[in-house]
This record gives sequence, structure tokens and C-alpha cells, in this order.
Amino acid sequence: MNSKKNRSTMRMLGKQLQAARRAAGHTQRQLAEQALVDEETIASVEQGRRRLMPDLARTLDVILDTKGTLEAGVENLPEIDQFPLFAEEYMLHERDAIALSWYDALVVPGLLQTEAYARALLSSRLPAYDEEELETKLAGRLSRQEIMHRKVPPTMSFVVWEPALLWPNGGRETHLTQLRALREYSEVPGLTLQIYPLNRTSHAGDAGSFILLETPDHQHLAYTESQRGSQWVSDPDELSALTRKYAMLRTQALTIEDSQSLLDRLLGER
Repeated sequence: MNSKKNRSTMRMLGKQLQAARRAAGHTQRQLAEQALVDEETIASVEQGRRRLMPDLARTLDVILDTKGTLEAGVENLPEIDQFPLFAEEYMLHERDAIALSWYDALVVPGLLQTEAYARALLSSRLPAYDEEELETKLAGRLSRQEIMHRKVPPTMSFVVWEPALLWPNGGRETHLTQLRALREYSEVPGLTLQIYPLNRTSHAGDAGSFILLETPDHQHLAYTESQRGSQWVSDPDELSALTRKYAMLRTQALTIEDSQSLLDRLLGER
């Protein structure tokens, strides 16, 4: 029921946006250029195929002089969809990012997961996904890896705590295949992978995983996830704290070469 209500709200917001755009005398391309987004983004929102995200809603309200109507529409989405909204907004920014810095403590970062590893993770989720939802979530996670094959991929840095690499998620073969994939990723130009070893006596990332992101217009954002949902971080003080944490994590982690050697040892190749 909530998903149907959400789709209906998306279509309604799309029609409101289309009407406001036409009243202002803009084409989709003109509005997209002013809002600094792709024309396809405007078209998809108007057709109800893509959610209108809060930051874009605020921008469009200003451009179209709709006095907060679009932002209010986003806020009135069914409550069950409010946490996923943050995740979807993150994925849109991730797709266009020019730089990503990712720290993970419990699992291999999503962008580096193999299909079997991701399936095993999603299959162990509680409460469990039904089969259709599982396949949808899996396809969505794997499709995010397309950014690594962009004509100009983002600059990517990953720091992963060693326990995430020791946990045999999905069984021995899935685990070994994932470690081999990480070893291959460690050789990709523009991508650095560092392992934070268990023998460190202090840990700058003990509060949990997070991602730092830079957009094409050089906006700096952070994204965190926890048991209770996901959260955007844009406050300068909080961003500064996370940025300093990530810098310390990279300093405390193994070098790129030593991280590769550890992966080789875990694979039994040295």
C-alpha cells in the first residue's frame, strides 16, 4: 500500500513540476541547465520514474518560484520511504561523483563486492527480503559499479578494516572469489585500497563506517549508515571531523603495497 502511495505521490510531484516549468516558460533542457542536473533527470521526475530529491526540490522551488511547494511534496512522501530516500539520493550523487573516500569496518565496500558476496549479504538480512525484492536490491547494488567504467571514473580511496576480509561471508569459495576481486581492484589506476590491520592499538574509525564524496561542482558531502537508517552529513564541522578521521585512517592503515601483500597471504599465494 505504501509503495503504491509513493508511486502516486511521485507522479503527482512530476505533474506539478511539469506545470510549473511550463508556466515559467522553460524547456526541460533549460531547467536542467539552471539546476545543474541532466535533462534526463528532469524528464524522469516529471514522468514519475524518479523520485524528486530534497536538494533538487529546493533548487527547483527557487528557480520556478514555487514557494516551497515541491520541497513540501517530497516531505509528504509516505514515512516508510523516508530512510530509503536518503539512500537513493546518495546513489544519485555517487553516480556523478568525481571523488569517493570510503571506510568500511564490517563488510567489503559495496562498490567492490562480487555478485555472490552481495547476494550472500542481502540473503542474510533480517527481516528477510522476499525473492523479488532480493533480486531488485542485488541488481541495484551491482548497477552502482558502473561508475568504475565511466569514461572518466571518479578517484576512489578505500580503507577496509581487516575483520571484514576475514569473515567468510557466503562460504569459502565466495570468500576467496571476493578476495581475488579485491586484489584485482588494488591494481586499478585511480583506485587505492588499504587494509586497516587488527594489530593497531588505536582506531580512528571506531565509531563506524562512512563515505566522503565530492560532486562535479566541488561540493563535499558525507554519508553514514547505521542500524536505524542512513544520514547525509553536510554540516561543515561534521564534514571536517570525518575528513580528519579519514586522513588518520589512511595514515594508520597498511600501505597500498603492504595491503596487497596481506591479500596475497589471505589467498595463500605468498
